[in-house]
Amino acid sequence: MTVTGTPANPELVFLPLGGIGEIGLNVYLYGIGPEDDRQWLMIDCGITFPDDSEPGVDVVLPDLRFIENDRQNLAGILITHAHEDHIGAVAEMWPKLRVPVYVTKFAAHLLRSKLQEHSHGSEVPIVEMAQGARFNIGRFDVDLVTVAHSIPECNSVFIRTPAGNVLHTGDWKFDDTPAYGDPSDEAKFARLGDEGVRALICDSTNALVEGISVTEEVVATNLKLVIGRQKGRVALTTFASNVNRLISISEAARAAGREVVLVGRAMHRIVEAARDSGLWPEHLTYSDQDAFPSIPRDKVLALVTGSQGEAQAALARIAKGEHPFVKFDQGDSVIFSSRTIPGNEDSVIRIQNQLADRGISIITEAHEGPIHASGHPRRGELTRMYRLTRPQYVIPMHGEPRHLEAHATFAEGHGIMTLRGVRDGKLVHLGPNSPHIADSGIPIGRLYRDGNLVLDAGDPCVTERRRLSWNGYIAVSVVISRSGDFAADPVVSMAGLPARDAKGLPMSERALSAVYNAVESIPRPRRKDPALIRDAVTRSVRAEMRLVWGKKPLCSVLVSVL
Repeated sequence: MTVTGTPANPELVFLPLGGIGEIGLNVYLYGIGPEDDRQWLMIDCGITFPDDSEPGVDVVLPDLRFIENDRQNLAGILITHAHEDHIGAVAEMWPKLRVPVYVTKFAAHLLRSKLQEHSHGSEVPIVEMAQGARFNIGRFDVDLVTVAHSIPECNSVFIRTPAGNVLHTGDWKFDDTPAYGDPSDEAKFARLGDEGVRALICDSTNALVEGISVTEEVVATNLKLVIGRQKGRVALTTFASNVNRLISISEAARAAGREVVLVGRAMHRIVEAARDSGLWPEHLTYSDQDAFPSIPRDKVLALVTGSQGEAQAALARIAKGEHPFVKFDQGDSVIFSSRTIPGNEDSVIRIQNQLADRGISIITEAHEGPIHASGHPRRGELTRMYRLTRPQYVIPMHGEPRHLEAHATFAEGHGIMTLRGVRDGKLVHLGPNSPHIADSGIPIGRLYRDGNLVLDAGDPCVTERRRLSWNGYIAVSVVISRSGDFAADPVVSMAGLPARDAKGLPMSERALSAVYNAVESIPRPRRKDPALIRDAVTRSVRAEMRLVWGKKPLCSVLVSVL
């Protein structure tokens, strides 16, 4: 395949803007050509979710300043698969890039659905690509390799260049019996290995785990047994995007004589996309949640969102008995066919405790074997990938530092050279010379979707919320006459503070006393300066609160001089 426009200097570079040093927020740039004539291809454009240090933030988006400033040289965005941490930022970030987006059919359905929520949605040029296809995106000779994962139509990306070939695995696993969908195309990996792989840029999520991944066929068999022996109502929660798992569950429900009810918007969105893409078997039917009350308790299975303890998801509402249609009682069962993502443990345990308090059976494992399988490769599968592709170098990606370093050590143990220290914002020269990291100082960071706004991660409002959650808030209103006297009594309003101190005195009175002391400590002629009064009152109130409470709340002071 001939690629036009390739420069005389065939330099090949790799630049992660997200996804190396963290799990999620995947954005990877590949560049062909010298710095003054370089064309870029973006692989994936995903989100991640906020942690406890980012209160009120809805979604974390990647900071794409670097490529926004060079977007005239961006050939396109290629999406490896439709998980949110790989595709979730496209809809919001596309107006800053304005290039074609290359996706498979299933991912295209989900992307178009999301774009309907944005005014620019109809402007986005979506190019549907077939799995296993080879095609050009600008200077890039791209060859897709089908891989198994936990969502349909996943792809590794092989890029041929005069400076060497690179294999970007995306998310993958080897599953010889995936129950539904295609296994990873090992024969093609072997052919690419014969052709030559300069750099294998590879998923590290399970690089600390020995063995090989459980197959979806084993999970499907075990779920069928578990569902078949339940007597009351059954709810099953899993990652909604795992279409193969949803099909296996629906088949198990059908075998047990149960009707499937979809509960939660994500479940409906994914199943409808799978149906429209021709991935959902026609004989498997389902009902909406409003049908749940009319189905006999031993004849229903609810597929529900919320496996990670999300507060607004269907399972959380069911656990609290607050769902308008889906009610569970003693003798009913909830099956967790999912792994708890690190950081979500407390939320998941909270929901499980709420279910247990109501006499609802919780099933997280079965004596027959596993009822969940990861979509990422363990060490046995990494070894298999090395043998098939025979890379000169391995660059670990898609992992936290501990995963990346473990992967590098593991690859080196197989006699493969690695490039350690690759992190977000590090420009890597892959060829034609020996791979190395350039000290490029490329800006990276995070953006926050906060309600209807997108904020820089350094915006003080998030820091203030974090402080509010720990220390509370005091608002003070002070009115001073031109003579320097109080024109009215100060007003104090508090939120998030104890009502009384250790002696039983109202905290509001302690705050008021601090306000009076602060103002009276200022010479009367200087009380015409609102800024001076504001600063004095703020310091005095916070110091008083620290004295009697041990914490310094945020304090806002409004001063009026009449």
